[in-house]
Amino acid sequence: MKLLREPLVHFLLLGAALFLAFNFVDDSEEARADTIVVSTGQVAQLSEAFNRTWQRPPSDEELNGLIEDHVREEVYYREAMAMGLDRDDTIVRRRMRQKLEFVTDDFVAAVDPTDEQLETYFNIHPDEFLVPSRVSFEQIYFSLERRGEQAVRDAESLLARLNSAGSKVEPIDAGDTLMLPGSFDNIFENDVARHFGTEFATALTDVPVGNWSGPLESAYGLHLVLIREREPGLLPPLEDVRDTVQREWEAARRTEAKEAFYQGLRKRYEVSVERPRGAETEEDAKVAEDGG
Repeated sequence: MKLLREPLVHFLLLGAALFLAFNFVDDSEEARADTIVVSTGQVAQLSEAFNRTWQRPPSDEELNGLIEDHVREEVYYREAMAMGLDRDDTIVRRRMRQKLEFVTDDFVAAVDPTDEQLETYFNIHPDEFLVPSRVSFEQIYFSLERRGEQAVRDAESLLARLNSAGSKVEPIDAGDTLMLPGSFDNIFENDVARHFGTEFATALTDVPVGNWSGPLESAYGLHLVLIREREPGLLPPLEDVRDTVQREWEAARRTEAKEAFYQGLRKRYEVSVERPRGAETEEDAKVAEDGG
């Protein structure tokens, strides 16, 4: 059973299914391209779709209308394909690609992970499930736009006073006005980057707890900061994040299966890229030097 969970096996099963489907189309439809058969299954689907929409079965007249509309759509589809209207149409090409990729998704969705597979994925990708660290801190802002070069000197002067014994400085009365609050409680450190920028958030991780430090530069200017408390990040038990791990595992399997399926199809084609003159890549140039 373990073999059935491998992406390569998914690809092989998918390829076999598509091969049979293509053969069926070749044998039944291409031989009689002028024949449109509305099967009992398709009639049932049309009726069921109507029932879901209107909460009642269609009347005979309504069902006949649904069937005729289905035939109209099939006629237009076949004629459009015969005229080549699907060619060089980006929207159509992307939609066809999506439909083929959806087939691989269906194959992967049919396979449930084992506890061992989830535990292995969890252990290999711990950063995806890590609860970020939290920090509580005060900040005093100094505007570079308003103070210019004096901002650094003003910040360093206030820092010395804040950390000196017997200082009577009230931080709330110091610094410049900023839309962000002067105090943050139990905020995720990755959210700090959203408020102040990545450079500030990175520097904040090295600030010790209990003393005013800085100045640290942010997207706004300079800041003196006081870390009141820092709670380190932690990796929760697998049982607490099992649903999340399974979603990520399934997403990874879909990606692997799609890539394996594509690479299998890609091998069936010889690809030649004709680039504009002067736009050759280094690989193209090397091929030319080697004589093709």
